Amino acid sequence: MIDRPTEDLDGQTRRPSPWSREGLVPNPPEEASPADDEAGRRGHRHVAERRRNGAVSMLRETVIILVSALVLSLVVKTFLIQAFFIPSPSMHDTLVEDDRILVSKLTPGPFDLRRGDIVVFKDPGGWLNGAAEPELTGVNKAVREVLTFIGLYPQDAGEHLVKRVIGLPGDRVVCDKACQEQGGPITVNGVPLDEPYIAPGARPSEVPFDVVVPADSLWVMGDNRQRSFDSRYNMGKPGGGSVPVANVVGTAFVTVWPLDRAGLLRNPSATFEDVPDAS
Repeated sequence: MIDRPTEDLDGQTRRPSPWSREGLVPNPPEEASPADDEAGRRGHRHVAERRRNGAVSMLRETVIILVSALVLSLVVKTFLIQAFFIPSPSMHDTLVEDDRILVSKLTPGPFDLRRGDIVVFKDPGGWLNGAAEPELTGVNKAVREVLTFIGLYPQDAGEHLVKRVIGLPGDRVVCDKACQEQGGPITVNGVPLDEPYIAPGARPSEVPFDVVVPADSLWVMGDNRQRSFDSRYNMGKPGGGSVPVANVVGTAFVTVWPLDRAGLLRNPSATFEDVPDAS
């Protein structure tokens, strides 16, 4: 039977169905030409190439960002700021164990050190007396060294100390008998110090001393005077207890962790404002 156009009751012409009346088999689709096949393959290759190029570009950008961040961190750590954490009670209550601090490496340097500054310095020799933390080994040691080197991990106190500057080069710093026995004030160049940063209950010093700070050196003391192994306890060592300025890493200026202790570390300038320069 041959399908012919028919008319609906409303006069519209109706085309025959694409399905044959014998078995309802659809009309066969048109076969694609070789040119169409080649165009399709080129399209697939183009999409795959775009995906590969996008992945390579993303990987390249990620590597550039990571390398740039590491270089910037290393530059900052080397020339500007370095992180440290506090391992001991020698600076209570200004700094306590496990505080994280940032140290400005611009001092000493473009900015001069001042009396009252909190400084981090490398052990002049024998001050720590083997008090360093247990040494890491293997992978832990390698990871810690890399992160510390680039400044992403705080430098510990394994070979560094943190104290407050009391005397500058040429200053005469004294704790006399009244200071030792009665808790009287320490004097710098003859001026008694009112030290509000000393830990509650601590005395200015239970160790007597009378020193003139050598050139290019500092006299340093912890705020927790009875728990601080500072210049007073190292007078028999090279330098007479003073710290070479060359050993100073920088000046602590902020506590960043834990958050409830975060804040600026200000210089107590009023304590030293009447102290004259060394003659």
